[in-house]
Amino acid sequence: MDLSQISKKGFRKTWAWTIALSLMIVATAASLGRATTNVRGALTEKPDLAIFLLLPEEGITSITVLRETPTQRDYLAKTSHGPMLIILKKGEQKWFVATKEPLREER
Repeated sequence: MDLSQISKKGFRKTWAWTIALSLMIVATAASLGRATTNVRGALTEKPDLAIFLLLPEEGITSITVLRETPTQRDYLAKTSHGPMLIILKKGEQKWFVATKEPLREER
């Protein structure tokens, strides 16, 4: 390949694509790293977020903390099926769902 035959426009376009793709690769790697850190933190340090990750099939729209201790949290969750009582307990390393019980709606 003879570099003297490349036009200025072609040279600039090649460099622009190179820089753009490099930035996209770095941004993707940073986003994946951050997401992994957030998920790990949610399951171990932030039980309020862990409830959404542990019960995606329930369609939880909002939660209210009813009672909080260092090893247990009780929530009133509004789901797509109606209100639900959810109790999370902390295991050795992460939070897990101990109880989920549907409740009747007030009329």
